[in-house]
Amino acid sequence: MEAPSSDHQPSSVQNGAVLPELLTEFMVDMSCEGCVKSVKGKLQNVEGVKNVDVDLSNQVVRVLGSSPVKMLTEALEQTGRKSRLIGQGVPEDFLISAAVAEFKGPDIFGVVRLAQVNMELARIEANFSGLSPGKHGWSINEFGDLTRGVASTGKLYSPTTDTEKLLGDLGTLDVDEKGDAFYSGVKEKLRIAELIGRAIAVYETEDKRDPGLKAAVIARSAGVGENYKKLCTCDGTTIWEASSKI
Repeated sequence: MEAPSSDHQPSSVQNGAVLPELLTEFMVDMSCEGCVKSVKGKLQNVEGVKNVDVDLSNQVVRVLGSSPVKMLTEALEQTGRKSRLIGQGVPEDFLISAAVAEFKGPDIFGVVRLAQVNMELARIEANFSGLSPGKHGWSINEFGDLTRGVASTGKLYSPTTDTEKLLGDLGTLDVDEKGDAFYSGVKEKLRIAELIGRAIAVYETEDKRDPGLKAAVIARSAGVGENYKKLCTCDGTTIWEASSKI
């Protein structure tokens, strides 16, 4: 599937889809130029990374490229420094450019991240654990009502009446023998701003008509340049938590 043309040209392929470049921002625990050299060196070796910019004074690292967040996070972990994702998207004036859905257990854990690349294309990344091995259907559903789990999230999301091309159909997740699944791909015509308050659902099989296993509400996430560190009012110490392994 070929992405529509934009200023951000695709540079890698995963799951059969062309992945466009995004700017991903992390807060990273750094104190000196040696830290900067270590972080830049590790990230620049990640496949798909085009450019790394480090702002030592604010402890912010900005990575431009097609690499999934999972790969970037793992590279930062290898430096031994705490890090936290604080923004993702493209430096364009979208009203809402990023969203996230978090699956918090007790059995199924996961994070789904969505980022607007241009008005005709969105990029989707997902990490799951705790699923049974094999193929599982997943989708964007109409409502964020989780009172009855997947059953109360409604039908697959589709802003048109074309039932053969439901925009909310995300296909299948391939879960390995450990119960883990990773996905990175793109979805045409998907508008992130229209997904806030809806839900991501995961099913027991590939059949999205089954009762479903778990759902999570889609919430707005910070775009690039929107999330800044907080300082302790008493002594100026930076307060933030390290990223999770998901």
